[in-house]
Amino acid sequence: MNATIQPSLISGTLFAPASKSSMQRACAAALLTKGVTTITNPGKSNDDLAALDVIQKLGATIKEVDANTIAINSNGIFPINKEINCGESGLGIRMFTPITALSNEAICINGTGSLLTRPMDFFDEILPQLGVTIHSNGGKLPLEIQGPLVPANIEVDGSLSSQFLTGLLMAYGAAGANGVTITVKDLKSKPYIDLTLQVMKHFGWEVTHENHEHFHFNIATNQNSEKSLAYTVEGDWSGAAFLLVAGAIAGDITIKGLDVFSTQADKAVLQALIDSGCRISIQAEQIEIGPMPLKAFHFNATDCPDLFPPLVALAAYCDGTTVIEGVSRLTHKESNRALTLQEEFGKLGIEITLQDDLMLIKGGTGVKSAAVHSRHDHRIAMACAVAALKAGGPVSIAEAEAINKSYPNFYEHLMQLGADVTIQ
Repeated sequence: MNATIQPSLISGTLFAPASKSSMQRACAAALLTKGVTTITNPGKSNDDLAALDVIQKLGATIKEVDANTIAINSNGIFPINKEINCGESGLGIRMFTPITALSNEAICINGTGSLLTRPMDFFDEILPQLGVTIHSNGGKLPLEIQGPLVPANIEVDGSLSSQFLTGLLMAYGAAGANGVTITVKDLKSKPYIDLTLQVMKHFGWEVTHENHEHFHFNIATNQNSEKSLAYTVEGDWSGAAFLLVAGAIAGDITIKGLDVFSTQADKAVLQALIDSGCRISIQAEQIEIGPMPLKAFHFNATDCPDLFPPLVALAAYCDGTTVIEGVSRLTHKESNRALTLQEEFGKLGIEITLQDDLMLIKGGTGVKSAAVHSRHDHRIAMACAVAALKAGGPVSIAEAEAINKSYPNFYEHLMQLGADVTIQ
């Protein structure tokens, strides 16, 4: 599928998409909680659908209550299939692997697309320490595992991704871990772990920690009793970041449905937008944003690497050289995002320099009409689409359907704001 975006002036009001970070964690927690969990505002992205498929294969049943509500009934992990597939979800594979290992059945865990090339040797090292047998494909998918996982004091490396820790925290909680500690070295993306702990607390597991380094488990709740819980998936700061940048570049818009007190890491986009000099009003119920003369900014994205693509689109329109820290976090994404951003935005006439852990974007030079490629990366597709809104001519995006991974309504939402988008 190709998407062509013409230079456009946008305006109007939109609700932010559902957070797949929140949705997928809620699916996992609902699977691990005996009883019925009602989820309001469930996400419909490919990653969300993959999570729903996984929990069904692990024994949960799902019923649609209405257009905006689903009910998940679970009795714990009782696999009905010998293989689960997490699609192309990095969080899904890293979170559900330890959770699946709570079962004593042999199960194959697989994925698709770029997930097949991402390193999973973390599990080769950690799971055997927890009584789990594992065979990987040279540190990559598929994984053949057999539990049950038995919580123990362990030390893990948190530098590659916090998502591995999310899976371990949830698995330990569900296993009734008591008096054990997970020690984490060099944890990145701490806000995502805060989101995990927030979801766990909502479902009855409370985990204490010391400066995100030592996570202590003293699970006192009775997980054998059935519960009836309700959870509302919050708005997605990751997807909304593209809308907010679009407003800063191309017109006055209002975004609703975002929690300004959220633990989501990508809420930090607000600071970058403020520093860029755009017009912005942050209110409890909505964020109003619009263009002003934009200036280069300095931003540390180490804990929120998913903000690189929208911030590169923003920086393209900021006079001067914007500096974004945290490039090392971009290697193992749907694409090597540092190189992909450099190459695709280079086609748009934007010079990007990679210097150690820094990305330098020379902005204010004008965005050119060009043909770009998503590289099958949802955030690259959205970044190019947003940058196209004030380009010197049309921008066409090949493999534009990559957005379905996280934000399937993205182009539709741009059109609702008045953008001229053609899908072929």
